[in-house]
Amino acid sequence: MEKIKLLKVKYLPKDLEQEILYVSEEFGIAGHLCPCGCKNKIMTPLDPSEWSFKEVNNIPTLYPSIGNWQLPCRSHYWITDGNIKWSYDWNENEIIAGREVEAKKREAYYNNLEIKQAKKSVLRRILDWFSKLLSN
Repeated sequence: MEKIKLLKVKYLPKDLEQEILYVSEEFGIAGHLCPCGCKNKIMTPLDPSEWSFKEVNNIPTLYPSIGNWQLPCRSHYWITDGNIKWSYDWNENEIIAGREVEAKKREAYYNNLEIKQAKKSVLRRILDWFSKLLSN
């Protein structure tokens, strides 16, 4: 099984190295070279509506799987506990269905944020705004 190491960075480097998952938690992004060897850079936004990142003892996990359907290699794999676990190549119907599920997940996430924000009292929103202003 192929391994991938974690390297936490502020900014992702221009040139990525094979078998390293670069993670910028500050900017909410992870990047790595496609493990198939095609040398394409794979960028995964870290956000509740996209990919989640977890580390245990400096060993990375990204969820869900990464399907590079737009690339010629069409690689599909998981990064779990520092391992690359290969999956199968989805057909076009599976890709379309997967994209629809992702779009619905994003829509539900952002709709829920809007509802939560609308429920906040005016005073709470003003206090949150001042808090953000002072922390910058």
